[in-house]
Amino acid sequence: MASIKYKLGDLLRLHDERNSDSRYTLADVKGISIQKVFIETKADMTGVSLKPYILVKPDFFAYVTVTSRNGEKITIAHNDTENTYIVSSSYVVFEVARTDILLSDYLFIYFNRSEFDRYARFNSWGSARETFSWEDMCDIDIELPPIEIQHKYVDIYNAMLENQRCYESALEDLKLICDAYIDKLKVEIDPERIGPYLDLVDERNADLEFCADDVRGISIQKTFIPTKADMTGVSLKPYYIVSPDYFAYVTVTSRNGEKISLAYNNTERTFICSSSYVVFCINNTEKLCPGYLQIFLNRAEFDRYARFHSWGSARETFDWSEMCDVQIPIPDIKIQQYIVNIYTAYLLRKEINEQLKVQVKNVCPILIKGSLEEAENGQNI
Repeated sequence: MASIKYKLGDLLRLHDERNSDSRYTLADVKGISIQKVFIETKADMTGVSLKPYILVKPDFFAYVTVTSRNGEKITIAHNDTENTYIVSSSYVVFEVARTDILLSDYLFIYFNRSEFDRYARFNSWGSARETFSWEDMCDIDIELPPIEIQHKYVDIYNAMLENQRCYESALEDLKLICDAYIDKLKVEIDPERIGPYLDLVDERNADLEFCADDVRGISIQKTFIPTKADMTGVSLKPYYIVSPDYFAYVTVTSRNGEKISLAYNNTERTFICSSSYVVFCINNTEKLCPGYLQIFLNRAEFDRYARFHSWGSARETFDWSEMCDVQIPIPDIKIQQYIVNIYTAYLLRKEINEQLKVQVKNVCPILIKGSLEEAENGQNI
């Protein structure tokens, strides 16, 4: 029952089957994230021929050879669905040829480890772009336990993965309920300008009550994040104070992924942000709930609105007057709070789901190590 070492290339088969008959369409095009999953392509596909695209059939793998400027990770994914995808011809597509020796799910567990990311980066070569080639992939020395032990540890992994996916499915149902309720309100209630309910805030950190640890930036995911700026020698006196229940946003929307960087401080902590930001609060919380406004400002629909109503030449900005002109339906405060409660539950469960994803990834090196130890010891651990 001892493990055996192989050259990975001896167990794999390269595939180069193209979409030459255009059987697969734009709906089948996938990219790959650094989280090692297939995702909807972000590329502009206007006028792009899909005939050269490579087929990724069920149980196939695909990866991007370029590893530089990629968060120290290799972009690779396993098609564990029953659907066939197509990917750019710049990708490498392969399958496990010796399924009597290596399970494809076990191989993905092997790939889904930080150790493999480090290996791929260390063994990437090039000047302008460092790549982990197919030859480099085939040259990997992999130690494998017997197939029955692989099955055992794959079952553990798949059980955890199924649990996470079930949780994620219920999570999306909750979001659909929230979105449906908001869409219903947009039909039933005439929208109002939000300007009369907002106050522009100009509270500065003049007495240096708050320090560099309190400085926040804003992500395009609409959350406050620790600043990435070098704060060495920077005076924090001009910085705006963002108290709990305050909003802040960056007026510049150009070159920002077609999104506006805006966040709501739903914590009990006070932050400070750059004086280039706009900070505001709601002046009548009996009429407009901050959490309710957050829901509208977090929607993709608002990103599109903000981009369309941004003006400028070198830099397009969504200024304060444009923000005040935004119109939303404002129902009774009890209805607003009901929607906020649903949305809050969604956000909490979304956070838990992300934690589950981390747990699934973190268990991968443990499973590989455990399977090899079991093969070595010849007994269950």
